Order: sequence, then structure tokens, then C-alpha cells
Amino acid sequence: MAANAGNKIRNAKLVLLGDVGAGKSSLVLRFVKGQFVEFQESTIGAAFFSQTLAVNDETVKFEIWDTAGQERYHSLAPMYYRGAAAAIVVYDITNPASFTRAKKWVQELQAQGNSSTVVALAGNKADLLETRQVQIEEAKTYAQENGLFFMETSAKTAINVNDIFYEIAKRLLQGQPAQNPQAGMVLSQRPNERLELSENRTMPTSTEEYGTSGSASK
Repeated sequence: MAANAGNKIRNAKLVLLGDVGAGKSSLVLRFVKGQFVEFQESTIGAAFFSQTLAVNDETVKFEIWDTAGQERYHSLAPMYYRGAAAAIVVYDITNPASFTRAKKWVQELQAQGNSSTVVALAGNKADLLETRQVQIEEAKTYAQENGLFFMETSAKTAINVNDIFYEIAKRLLQGQPAQNPQAGMVLSQRPNERLELSENRTMPTSTEEYGTSGSASK
């Protein structure tokens, strides 16, 4: 089902930040392609995707930068988060060090980014509850204290993956201008709200390894 011809569209740069192995690339792949790959190569520098998501009569075209998690690429990150309308900071709920790293990314965004940027905190690999090491209440409290919105996600099972992008789109559209119609494909539907999605990956990408130490990743 296509979006209404009268849909207004707004381009929004979105960046994903987080430690290597947290699953940033897997989240993007699930959102854009509806796919999950158990093991992926690490992103080199950054990978670019675009995806169109419509909420009611307005549409956001996400221009998504999936950044590399390795420390040697850290100096490149400001090129991608500078001017971003939204950011998703990702950590692995089974890896406390990745949560510590996520906090550093939040601090960096707060210090150098745009104060109007919508920032989401994603606790990824939520299907691995038996090996959880970062408690949900700890992450919720941190998010509330730092003005973030928080969801736990699983790229493997698709838990909350579309929802986190949907929530970002809603927040971006609140009181912000839009332009030009864009069609999309219905992904799912909520009461009184229409969510539509159309994919466009515009550059070849090298995606990030989802797991660490050779373990299966989610």
C-alpha cells in the first residue's frame, strides 16, 4: 500500500554510534532490509543507507550513517554525527563495557553535537536475557537522567527495531517542516497511525560484526 500522494517528506540524517560488536549494523540491516545475518564483517569507516518511513500524512526519509565501532575510527565520528537530526547509541545488554562506551558516546554528543538532536539509547541483543549483564532499570535511569529515550532491541528477533525508528520519526515530525511527497510500503499498522516504510540503500556497505569472540550475535 503506497503512501498518500499528499504526503510531505522531510530528510533526516541519523547516525548510529556504539562499541564494536554491539550490533549497530545488524539493527540497520533489520530496519532497512528486514534481514539478519548471524556474523558480519566490521564496518570500515561508515556505511550509508536510506529508508523512508511515513507516519500518518507525514514522511521522514532517514539518511542513515552506520559508524564503525573500532577505536581507530573514533576520530571520524564527528563527521557523521555533526548536523544529525537523530542518533541511536547502541550497547549490548550482555556486555557492560559496551554500556560504559555508550555513555561516553552520549557525553560526546552532548558536548559536541546539536542540542536539538533526538537521541535514543538502544540496549541491543534483548533476546539474550539469560546472559544479560546490564539491567534494564539501570539503563532506563541513565536515559531519563540524560534526556534520552530508551528501548531494548534485538536485531535477530526484530524486537523493537522498527519501533525505535518509528519513535524517532514521530519526535522529528513534531513541529518541524516537511516537503515533497514520497511513496512507501506499509510495514505495520497501529491504531489511528499509519506506519509506512520503503527501502533505498544508496551506497555499497561493509557491515559490522554483530558478535564478539566468535559468539552468535543478536
